[in-house]
Amino acid sequence: MATTPALHDALLDFTSRENWDKFFALRGDGDSFEWYAEWPQIKAPLLSMLLGEEGTEILVPGCGSSSLSEQLYDLGFRRITNVDFSRVIVADMLRRHARVRPQMRWRVMDMTNMQFPDGSFDFILDKGGLDALMEPEVGTKLGMKYLDEAERVLKSGGKFACFTLAESHVLDLLLSEFRFGWDMTIQAIASEPSSKSAFQTFMVVMVKGKMGVVRTIKSLVDQSAEYCNMQQANAVIHALQNENKIRESHNSGVDILFSLRDLQLGAIGDLKVIVPGRRRQLILGEQGSSLYCYKAVLMDAKNQNETFVYHCGVFIVPKARAQEWLFASEEGQWLVVESAKAARLIMVFLDSRHASADIDVVKKDLSPLVMDLEPEYPEETDPMPFMMASDGVKQRDILQEVTSEITGPMVVEDVLYENVDGDQSCMSEKMFRRLIFKRSSGLVQSEALLIRESPSDETDSKTENSSASSKKKSQKKGLTGSKDSLRVDHSYLGSSYHSSIICGLSLVASALSAAASSGERVSTTIVGLGAGSLPMFLRGCLPHLNIEVVELDPMMEEVAAKYFGFSMDEQLKVHLGDGIKFIEENAHSEPNGKDSDAVRILIVDVDSSDLSSGLSCPPANFVEDAFLMSAKRFLSAGGLLIINLVARSSAVKEMVISRLKAVFENLYSLQLEEDVNEVLFASPSKRYLEIDHLDEAATKLKAMLKFPVDVESDMKNLQRLQ
Repeated sequence: MATTPALHDALLDFTSRENWDKFFALRGDGDSFEWYAEWPQIKAPLLSMLLGEEGTEILVPGCGSSSLSEQLYDLGFRRITNVDFSRVIVADMLRRHARVRPQMRWRVMDMTNMQFPDGSFDFILDKGGLDALMEPEVGTKLGMKYLDEAERVLKSGGKFACFTLAESHVLDLLLSEFRFGWDMTIQAIASEPSSKSAFQTFMVVMVKGKMGVVRTIKSLVDQSAEYCNMQQANAVIHALQNENKIRESHNSGVDILFSLRDLQLGAIGDLKVIVPGRRRQLILGEQGSSLYCYKAVLMDAKNQNETFVYHCGVFIVPKARAQEWLFASEEGQWLVVESAKAARLIMVFLDSRHASADIDVVKKDLSPLVMDLEPEYPEETDPMPFMMASDGVKQRDILQEVTSEITGPMVVEDVLYENVDGDQSCMSEKMFRRLIFKRSSGLVQSEALLIRESPSDETDSKTENSSASSKKKSQKKGLTGSKDSLRVDHSYLGSSYHSSIICGLSLVASALSAAASSGERVSTTIVGLGAGSLPMFLRGCLPHLNIEVVELDPMMEEVAAKYFGFSMDEQLKVHLGDGIKFIEENAHSEPNGKDSDAVRILIVDVDSSDLSSGLSCPPANFVEDAFLMSAKRFLSAGGLLIINLVARSSAVKEMVISRLKAVFENLYSLQLEEDVNEVLFASPSKRYLEIDHLDEAATKLKAMLKFPVDVESDMKNLQRLQ
């Protein structure tokens, strides 16, 4: 049914009670209104689901003025409860139906907060209600609240039928919210031959089953059929195929990484019940609900007959110790559970995102996240205890605290770890210099290994290090001796994602090898200097690279030179300026001023000062279409665009990958298991790529490297995305 301009203006916000009251008041009373899917089209599929169930309890949330309830009532379904938060429409519907349909019930009620006991209904019939709540500007919050309520008031074995246009954001929510413990079918609603609707309606039916069971979706949407909107239908088919792959992986026995929401939805069964020997990996926290995101493991003690000190506890593992056998291996983790004397232990692993965060802030952030993981234990009244392994930092020496107008407050510090790689003999020998960006909740931007110089080395580098050492000379000697005897080891990569960047160069190993053999230099541009660790490593590791670093903040160059031994020469230069403008201005220039067909490398390794987009690295404008097109032109006939991607939201990650796929013909990914970084490798053509002989390419690259890097191991995790 068409709406007048006044009616249309009344519904600029589908989630507003006032707007709906205004809408129904303007329409007047006495007739029904259907947004889509008229009764003749939905009658057959709906009755096939309700056949023989005339005496059951049916809920119609967000009923509006639809004729759905009266049609069902007249067919013998008497126990129907209709709810809507618009008093105007509920009053109108009562006037229309009170006498002729006396058993029909009407309630003024918010469908996201219904006042019904758990398990009150056998059927829930939603006709556009979820779609109305899922305004793109509002996000998923209201939709999730409504589906939580629907799941709560539905009986075990009950059915929830949702008539929807199945837009991607709505369908994604339905698929994820009903993944665990539900049987799901979906079918397209036939349109009238005379209908000129631009949209296809779908009926999604969810049957409430056993918690934790995952079943694939039964789809009745036929790719060969004709629908009023084929693009819409094909998008639904594609989404269902992807979802079924996810569901199949849950049934394959692999160790799945769950979200907290998955667990709340019953992915591993009833969280209130302890299951001896249960161990599940999960991610806690998400953008908008917590300061940080955490990797965690939930473990229920194997022997529940023991005497426990705690029914549930949280054990925090700092980044410096996360790779120790005791915390990294499943066998070691069970030993921690045993020693913690907890019936259930939630081990939380900190990483680079939490490096300089106050531990009390971390505990406060974690508290509401772990609350839903606490098992039911009526006798326990004490709050859940937080335990923690030592952070691994034996001693900390702050060298400099400085504030930049561009980057904000920064800290340069030397730290001595209690344990390095589990080797106790190294405790007093290895120390690290760290650069911390406070704007990103204490992000450790760079970590460099400090080594002791021989007397001759000290003399050679005295000038280079004098400014860094003189500041402390009159004070204490530092962590383990004079600062004069220490320098940064540029053959060491402190960040595992930097190692992945190096390993990914295997994709163009033959082009690099050919350039080295002919004496040509390979144009390599790095956006983002940081402490200079990556460009200094590349200069020493691959001497035939011609490296240009683009850095927006002049103070970064000063800090890198003063504290991290960064220096420039003919092979390594720094351009101070905006990285995006630099790439745009040089998009058509020839590498090294020579052959325009030569291989080029472009590395984007810069963090974001604005985390509102969900991206920690890189800033959002580095993954906009305009920059990606400039990068493609910059690479000319071939080469690699390498992006260090850090995003808390899987949707943001998918968005970035989708944009890269649209611009680049070839896309690869290296996901770091122990960290949040994902390194993406994009190329405009296959010209220089070693896609068919990656093992040989990795061996070839390793032979070129002057410093040791475990190339073969990392390349085994390389995934082709396009």
